[in-house]
Amino acid sequence: MPGWARDLLRCPACHGELAGSGPLTCTVCRRSYPVRDGIPVLLVDEATEHGSA
Repeated sequence: MPGWARDLLRCPACHGELAGSGPLTCTVCRRSYPVRDGIPVLLVDEATEHGSA
């Protein structure tokens, strides 16, 4: 996914920035969203939650 496109996307749960190239991880709430066939799946139900360390 081009960097300019990723820069436009935001976490649907908290509206934080998303980082990464495989799964997109929110820099605020740490949810990871899968990317399937080059398309980010930005559904909260599909996200994997990671605890803050």
